[in-house]
Formats: sequence, structure tokens, C-alpha cells
Amino acid sequence: MTPLENFYDQIAEPNKSCMLALRDVILAQSQHIEAVWKYGGAFFQYKRKSFCYLWIHKKLNQPYIGIVKGNQIEHPNLLAEKRSQIKILLINPNEDFDLGIIQEVLDKAMKLY
Repeated sequence: MTPLENFYDQIAEPNKSCMLALRDVILAQSQHIEAVWKYGGAFFQYKRKSFCYLWIHKKLNQPYIGIVKGNQIEHPNLLAEKRSQIKILLINPNEDFDLGIIQEVLDKAMKLY
């Protein structure tokens, strides 16, 4: 098992299923996006540059998509919290996520590259 596969395997449900679905959504956004193991987590590169990543919010125990150049994107669903560059898109694993919002945020992020 690769470190990336092990990363997803170690996550408890319902976060695991949510993150696997998010992985598929991110990879389907463009043929230029690839999944990589980086910084001890699930990272995605767009045209070989750091693009976004999946992680679990420590306080809320919810998956999120971290957008690397998030500080350059304005979207009502993106949160900066105490980060200077990265903004996050929180996903509730117990509800159906809004695919349109995720695709819109990813599309805005891709335009920065």
C-alpha cells in the first residue's frame, strides 16, 4: 500500500468516504491535476505545481479542501481562518456536498496558474 493509499485508509468514516469522493471530484476537474503524497498528506498538483490538498479540520472534525493560492480567490464559502495564503472549503461529511461550489472554487484556483 502506498503512503497516499494508507492516508485515506486510516481515516474514520464518514470522513473517509467524503474525502475519497472529494479526491475523485478534484481529479475529474482537469486532466492536468494529479494526486501526490506531499507534506504527509493528500496533495494535488495542477500542471506540476501545488494546487490544493485534503485534510481534516482539527476542531470541527470535518474534511476540507485547502486551496494553495486561496488568498487570491474571493468566494463566500472559502475561509481564511488564521492562514495568510491558504483558504479552506469545509465539507460536512454527513450531508450531500454542493458539487457546483466545489467545481467553481477549483476553477477559480486553476485560473491562477
